Amino acid sequence: MNDQTQRLADIVREAANKTSPLRIVGSGTKNFYGRVPRGEPLSLAGHSGILSYEPTELVLRARAGTPLSDVEETLAAKNQTLAFEPPHFGRPATLGGTIACGFSGPARPYAGAARDFVLGATIINGKGEVLSFGGQVMKNVAGYDVSRLMAGALGTLGVLLDVSLKVLPKPDAESTLVFPFPTHQALEQMTKWSGQALPISASCQIDGTLRIRLSGYEQAIRAARAKLGGEEDPEGARFWQALREHQLPYYQTDTPLWRLSVPPATAPINLPGEWLIDWGGAQRWLKTTAPATDVWAAAKRAGGHATLFRGGDRATEVFQPLSAALLKLHQNLKQAFDPNGVLNPGRFTAAW
Repeated sequence: MNDQTQRLADIVREAANKTSPLRIVGSGTKNFYGRVPRGEPLSLAGHSGILSYEPTELVLRARAGTPLSDVEETLAAKNQTLAFEPPHFGRPATLGGTIACGFSGPARPYAGAARDFVLGATIINGKGEVLSFGGQVMKNVAGYDVSRLMAGALGTLGVLLDVSLKVLPKPDAESTLVFPFPTHQALEQMTKWSGQALPISASCQIDGTLRIRLSGYEQAIRAARAKLGGEEDPEGARFWQALREHQLPYYQTDTPLWRLSVPPATAPINLPGEWLIDWGGAQRWLKTTAPATDVWAAAKRAGGHATLFRGGDRATEVFQPLSAALLKLHQNLKQAFDPNGVLNPGRFTAAW
């Protein structure tokens, strides 16, 4: 254990003994997400660096405070990438913040989510204990996969110290096709194409236009273009980058922004506001001033859930209320990892 890890563990242990809440602080690029946590700041600034990288094994291990851009530049030098395309939402974005939020980009339904690429992790739990889970190969555990549990936990189960990730080679070629499809037709086509052997790596519909990204070998992309038709977008790469980083004009607003996760084939949802359809229909962004209860109810009827992603009142609940069974499961996990409730209290819910 290095001196910095020991210092962080000592701080958490003392906070647990005093039942004094801690607010985990990284680069701040994801502060808009979730509720506002309580507690004294616990900074991970300086806790950075790539610990190991084995290009032939497709595995990278880095400390949580490592800038995401450093990780991506290191991988790019070997023509490799983080296949889940994590959004940065700011230049200082760190690997730890990305995993803690569980954010994935346009490729998520085709390549996998952030948690699918987590092989192992080292954390400090709410007792101040340094624990390591998983490893650096795909099959490394028997039992509960705790390392992947950290993806999306928002630091409420442990202070993420380092993480091991599976990486993948970059695709040889990419092409973006554009179709003038309204929402209902776009959803039908995305559902149809998802069941076919096509090298689709992203799909999005906005303002009456459906975009499909093809990734892989040039020959396969040419065959897919011939089969699907559409017009090729020479600015396709810029579009997907802007979509990932929420730099499209759609996102430039003060209106509350909701993220709905629903089955991909779900018909257009009857809620007021402006929509953007992503992830082949599975992720739907909605700008609306509708009450939270209305959005949650509509998402539940569709078999999914909704999150107030940005804007609105973050002092209230922003995540879809859990069923009694799921709430109990969350509470049990919180009790096991952070029995004194000192890690990021209030980030998920006002209760803990």
